[in-house]
Amino acid sequence: MNKISESVADYFKRSDIVLWILTIVAVIYSLLLISSMQRAGNYNYLRTQLVAVFIGLIVSVVISVADYKFLIQKWYFAAIIAAILAGLVFVFGIQVAGTDDTAWIMLPGGFTIQPSEFIKICFIITFTKHLAYLHKKNLIKNLIGVITLAVHALIPMAVIHLQGDDGTVLIFAFIFLIMSFSAGVQLRYFAILGSMVIVGIPIVWNFLFNDEHRNRILALFDLDGNAMTNYGWQQYQGKVSIASGGISGSGLFNGSRVEYGIVPEQENDFIFTVAGEELGFIGCLTLLLILLLIIIKVLMNANNSNDIQGKYICSGVFAMIASQTVINIGMVIGFLPVVGITLPLFSSGGTSALSTLICLGLVQSVRNHNMDDMNTASVRRGSQSRLKI
Repeated sequence: MNKISESVADYFKRSDIVLWILTIVAVIYSLLLISSMQRAGNYNYLRTQLVAVFIGLIVSVVISVADYKFLIQKWYFAAIIAAILAGLVFVFGIQVAGTDDTAWIMLPGGFTIQPSEFIKICFIITFTKHLAYLHKKNLIKNLIGVITLAVHALIPMAVIHLQGDDGTVLIFAFIFLIMSFSAGVQLRYFAILGSMVIVGIPIVWNFLFNDEHRNRILALFDLDGNAMTNYGWQQYQGKVSIASGGISGSGLFNGSRVEYGIVPEQENDFIFTVAGEELGFIGCLTLLLILLLIIIKVLMNANNSNDIQGKYICSGVFAMIASQTVINIGMVIGFLPVVGITLPLFSSGGTSALSTLICLGLVQSVRNHNMDDMNTASVRRGSQSRLKI
């Protein structure tokens, strides 16, 4: 029993306790919002979320104990898993209510999963390996090396685009950019890429975007017409719900707009509107503060890592959570078009919650095993000092 207690105490000593606390607080806050939102329908979102969170926390702890370097060493398993998941979508993919893509798979029992959420994790692992390899070979600033990074990122982005999930493609783009930047890819390559994007905007608008994509963007500037009828309706109602909450809101489980489900997808992409109506400005600010602190802690773990692979993994998780947060809030308040991005740890959706918790487990693994390396180095230095004496 004493050995178990010592092991648990040692685990928490090495872990980022603040990050664990923030994660648990976010999960509890999310469950409260989802529980309140359930009044609007018959489906038990709370049960699904509880199962996903329970599994996610267990897997997160297991991963935090495992050495992330071993996972990166076995990167090809992540690549194979990603390829299988992507292939399954093309064979068994379905479109679920409230989406316009076929990026979901139905499981026995009526549950659905979104494989692209797990492919993000696989991508962070394989891209970390790729960056570490280029760094070791002094190719990170080489044009050919940078091109291989771009090809690496374009493969999953192209596959997920074919599934119709362009919102997730956008998240992959941010993960690619931020991880590449953290690895030391020179700014001139980002400038070249930015120029190519600007030049390609007319091509994307006319040939890659469909009417759905274009109308969602145009709805941001058509507040009197489109916003009140079709593509802008969701954002308009979302802003009304947030504004109706005032400073402190109508109270949890008391929001009338939440109860009648006036905002479409309020359990998922628009969960922020539930916080806005029922908990007001204070509730919204608290939610954003929790996510901001989580993002900062992930970034701090990246900065404090004494191993470049750990730094890359943390920067990838930072990119995923930060970009999803900014895009989701931007969607809800009408600054960005609706692209189907969940709010990390808060939106209902078992796959999203599970993948985010797994990623935070990776960050904890970096923290734990960097602490192990530091302790080992300290012991070695102590031994060398005694030998000299």
